[in-house]
Amino acid sequence: MNDDPQPPEWVRDRLGEGLVIPAHPLALTRRRTLDECRQRALTRYYLAAGAGGLAVGVHTTQFAIRDPRHGLLGPVLELAARTAAEAAGASGRPPVLIAGVCGSTAQAAYEARLARALGYHAGLLSLGALRNAPERALLAHCRAVAREIPLVGFYLQPAVGGRVLPFRFWRRFAEIENVVAIKIAPFNRYQTLDVIRAVAEAGRDDIALYTGNDDTIVADLLTPFRFRVGRATIERRIVGGLLGHWAVWTRKAVELHGACRRIARTGQRVPPDLLRLGAAVTDANAALFDAAHGFAGCIAGLHEILRRQGLMAGRWCLDTHETLSAGQSDEIGRVCRAYPELNDDDFVRAHRDTWLK
Repeated sequence: MNDDPQPPEWVRDRLGEGLVIPAHPLALTRRRTLDECRQRALTRYYLAAGAGGLAVGVHTTQFAIRDPRHGLLGPVLELAARTAAEAAGASGRPPVLIAGVCGSTAQAAYEARLARALGYHAGLLSLGALRNAPERALLAHCRAVAREIPLVGFYLQPAVGGRVLPFRFWRRFAEIENVVAIKIAPFNRYQTLDVIRAVAEAGRDDIALYTGNDDTIVADLLTPFRFRVGRATIERRIVGGLLGHWAVWTRKAVELHGACRRIARTGQRVPPDLLRLGAAVTDANAALFDAAHGFAGCIAGLHEILRRQGLMAGRWCLDTHETLSAGQSDEIGRVCRAYPELNDDDFVRAHRDTWLK
């Protein structure tokens, strides 16, 4: 074993069981300053809804929190960790805390050290800043950050800043000892298979697989992935999700995840109604994430749901140009009417005032 930081054993255990991990949004005032009251309310909401972890400082939290003009990376990470610790004191079961880590190697290593000092268990490593780097440099970057914090790998779709990462990259990435999970979010079935097969061939049954494919959440959670490795047949499952989509309607996401995991564990047949629900989730995601306009309104779309529920005061983003696309509000209204079984409005309404105190 090398000297890279290792997560507590319970973190690996819980990630391996499968968790709902919302990608935490950023609550702002009308003046686009941090709304601490509503930011804390969001954290309380996710944990009360049954989320087993939180991802903070990720795309849904807005990368602009790192801009020196805003200086919000540290305060936002600290506020979420402190609020989560308070909530865990009541439940006795702490959430797995994952911090977004991005930028050049120096920047990413700094963010990893900051997150670890604040009590985060792993770093979700975005490679967007190294889009043109050769694979050898990418792997060196990953190993350097792994010396600061356990890693959650991240395959991000090119449409929103990622890059194509072939099987051979993931096969070597899986050799990094303190990788605890991989978020698979290329929105591409071939590339999703590359990651899962690489982990299977590496023999890393301690690396948990999480979907970030917001367009195919239910199918990812239900599918047994089988590969021939030598003389053995290896089966791996995607056990949970680290998703921007799960930043809204989280209570229903927890129920859906639970239903998928029960089927995966028991081997029972997948009921057609669950597949129907999966299609509904995809249709809803298209509206929330603004797929029609290349995901331009994806953050504002999530904010709009939280605004309608009263958890956010508005859908403001740090970038004043980041807002709903033309027609997106109507699309959000359509899916809300079409799929009332997806929302948790009653749950939020019953507890919102408590979370906002």
